[in-house]
Amino acid sequence: MTVAGAWLILFSTFGYLYAFGVYEGQWIGSFQLMMPFALGIVSGKLFDGGHFHAVEIAGGTLFTFSIFMLSLAKPSHYYQVCQGVGMGLGAGLTFVPSVTITSHHFSKRRSLATGIVMSGSSAGGTIFPIRFPSAVRASGYLVLGCIVVGNLMMRKRPRPARAVPDMKTFFDGAYLWAILGTLLSTSGIFLPVIYIQLFAVQHSVGSSIAFYSIAIMNGAGAFGRIAGNYLADIYGPFNLQIICTLATASTIWAVLGVHTTGTLVAVSTLYGFFSGAWLALSLAVLATLARNRDEVGARTGIALALGSFGCLGSAPIQGALLTRDFFWIRPVAFSASIVVASACCFTFMTLLARKRVV
Repeated sequence: MTVAGAWLILFSTFGYLYAFGVYEGQWIGSFQLMMPFALGIVSGKLFDGGHFHAVEIAGGTLFTFSIFMLSLAKPSHYYQVCQGVGMGLGAGLTFVPSVTITSHHFSKRRSLATGIVMSGSSAGGTIFPIRFPSAVRASGYLVLGCIVVGNLMMRKRPRPARAVPDMKTFFDGAYLWAILGTLLSTSGIFLPVIYIQLFAVQHSVGSSIAFYSIAIMNGAGAFGRIAGNYLADIYGPFNLQIICTLATASTIWAVLGVHTTGTLVAVSTLYGFFSGAWLALSLAVLATLARNRDEVGARTGIALALGSFGCLGSAPIQGALLTRDFFWIRPVAFSASIVVASACCFTFMTLLARKRVV
């Protein structure tokens, strides 16, 4: 029940934000992607402190209210406040508690449970196209229903009495490498989400199929998040995260080869699968690095909060590298290279984590 409820929350919040490729504003999209990660340091701490439902209800209420306000906004009339700030803050409060609640219910199939929950965001990103005010209002009612039902379904186990956590445990080498890897990854990994539609249209791919590239990515991402985390329970999340990070970097390079409908579908599918697996595995890795379940929220929140700066700056940096003359090789090379660098960080993290266990 808790997994299903968390799935509904991710479907209606993070999934809604993940469809932002249909918007044209770089800063809006990057700000929306930043907020669920940036507020993780707050929501994660509140989650560990036993305020799970209070945080979920507050975030869900703000997110739903912002959608209805967005439907009333006119072009250039402060729609950024609703779409970027309001929805971003609401999703930021709900994201970390929703994806870490499974750690309180699962000990063996924890990674798979996280992957199933994260597939909700992919499903939402596939279903939520935002074009007209009526569609925004209709999706607002759907989001409201999902958030209400999701909160009714989720349960957090009672916390046993515990001592104040030792903050030194948050500065072990493996965790610090994980934070750096997360920051580098988020600085480059979202390029296809933001720019593949523009690249495809400029290279004679039909605008109608280019529009659906985001839906294709999100659909493939749902399978990647479940399959990746299923394998993580068998082989461990660390090595799989490195593999999926490198595979995602390869698909970023492959964007330069999108010149037909077939190549657009292929690249969108492969990118969606591996990047979806990367995100879900990153959360599983952060949970695995925690020494006990009462650290999961804080560890995940801190890492995602620092990684959020990569989300915020990625689209504007890529846009500056692209320039008005559309030198595509520049942002693609930057993004792919920095994702490869993050894989190196995850490799060091894995080596140190194994030594810590030994």
